[in-house]
Amino acid sequence: MKQFFKMFFASMLAIIVTSILGIVLFFIVIAGIIASSMSELKSDSSKLIVKDNSVLLIDMQNLIREQTVDNSFPFFGTQEGAGLYDVVKSIEKAKTDDKIKGIIIKLNPTPNGMATLQQVRNSIKDFKSSNKFVYAYGEYIPQKAYYVATAADSIYLNPVGDIELKGFASILTFLKGSLDKLEVEPEIFYAGKFKSATEPFRRTEMSEENRKQVAEFQQDFWNEFIMAVAEHTGSDPSYVTSLAQSGAIEFPQDALDNHLVDGLWYSDQVNDLIRKQIGVDDNDDWSLVAINDYAKKQRNTSSATNKVAVLYAEGAIVSGKADDDDFQVASQTMVQTIRKIRKDDNIKAVVMRVNSPGGSALASEVILRELQLLQKEKNLVVSMGDVAASGGYYISCYADSIFVMPNTITGSIGVYSMLFNVEKMMNNKLGVTFDGVKNAPYADFPSGIRPLTSSEKQKMQKSVDHIYNIFKNHVAKGRKMDLSAVDAIAQGRVWSGTDAIENGLADAYGDLNRSIESAASLAGVEEYKVVRYPESIDQFERMISRMKGSEVSASVKKEIQKSIEQDYPFMKQLRILKRMNGQTMALMPFDISVK
Repeated sequence: MKQFFKMFFASMLAIIVTSILGIVLFFIVIAGIIASSMSELKSDSSKLIVKDNSVLLIDMQNLIREQTVDNSFPFFGTQEGAGLYDVVKSIEKAKTDDKIKGIIIKLNPTPNGMATLQQVRNSIKDFKSSNKFVYAYGEYIPQKAYYVATAADSIYLNPVGDIELKGFASILTFLKGSLDKLEVEPEIFYAGKFKSATEPFRRTEMSEENRKQVAEFQQDFWNEFIMAVAEHTGSDPSYVTSLAQSGAIEFPQDALDNHLVDGLWYSDQVNDLIRKQIGVDDNDDWSLVAINDYAKKQRNTSSATNKVAVLYAEGAIVSGKADDDDFQVASQTMVQTIRKIRKDDNIKAVVMRVNSPGGSALASEVILRELQLLQKEKNLVVSMGDVAASGGYYISCYADSIFVMPNTITGSIGVYSMLFNVEKMMNNKLGVTFDGVKNAPYADFPSGIRPLTSSEKQKMQKSVDHIYNIFKNHVAKGRKMDLSAVDAIAQGRVWSGTDAIENGLADAYGDLNRSIESAASLAGVEEYKVVRYPESIDQFERMISRMKGSEVSASVKKEIQKSIEQDYPFMKQLRILKRMNGQTMALMPFDISVK
């Protein structure tokens, strides 16, 4: 029997080793294939054949990032998707494409922000000037998807489906209770009475200042929403609000009776309507073209010498080089990109597209300095997306012009710093104690394993106040405002795009297209092509590159981490805060979303 188990475990070990080697060999082979064929795959990306009698499909469940994400093998890692600029340009192109007969919007829960949805909606409204049809259909239509649907000629809901009209809510997660149970003591320092980014760690509910600012920009978003609904339904905005306040829309028939939808139809009935509009007899005589596929065909092919560069600043602002997270603004990587743009004589103007809640104050300062050097040679226009707040506003404030959407979240001019003292947790929960020797009072400052002294707390607050004053002075100089006026609208307060124009933090409404046109006009160029930085990298190629330079397990770990952070966004915020522990930060309020 002993010999049997010896042979059994030896065989099992051989099987496991062989399996591991097989997996490694598989990825090596795949890497070789990708290395030899990647250029061919990229060249094929624009070879989509759009057939006659095609209808452009816009699926609201697709995440629209700022920059296009390519993935040669989408069953590995991040799914590909057209960036916002490519989506907008594709809808614009479809207006004059004789093969595209109309648009169908598939209504699903959407992960996209309100400013992004506003730009898509505006593009669809503009498409309708072509006299082509636009229909929207859904089985479950949440409010954000319905907002885009209001641009359609007609909206159809499944007869036993569901639709939302219930008002907006912004829910924040507070962690102070958990920290108390763990005996972890956050030591927090901030400047600006509205700077609420630290509230989840020091409170169990929203402060009155935070509640006020969230209520105000939420109301601005709601006003945009009800105006869109009222426009589609032909009713008064106050009536739309009354429907939400009373919870009147419970069943599909309620939506139909109140003209929120134009019919209670099944998908096959919508298909019959499309077929009738196109003028064909059989469903095989027309086809759907997903906008992600159609966008590949519209990639910039201009031969103009002059260029307008679009510089993407998407994600949290951090120091150093960009890591495997594609959507972060890393100071060292950003500086290198800005210098590359500055040295290109063919680039006549720059649009920085900002979709960032901020992050490290030091990293923001490093990026701002490089942008100021760029501005000595080229015009700089800022286009703000869903969020361009705190550090996101810090790097924007010197631009020649700042464009926002009404639903943009911006401002949050304030800073904070935070440390976590784990002494009690380590001592009481784990029995771990700390001791040591130092030859100067501040030699172990900051430590995180003991409480701060009163003099150390003063140092931390002075540092925060110092950065806050620098931030306000940058805004005053960049926006040509009096410092006292900046102080009145700073205080860490978050503003909607509508309010930002009124208080001077932004110049005008406008999407990325308008920002590009403005930058070209400032530079005095009429014929130009748009180039984008950083250049999009194929996600499968990136994954293979990671595996070639590290263990397979590290790549698997990264994919698991991304998956968790997609389902639980506050986990990503915690990772960001862990990385910046002890730094002075210009970061907007913690994980605010309106839905």
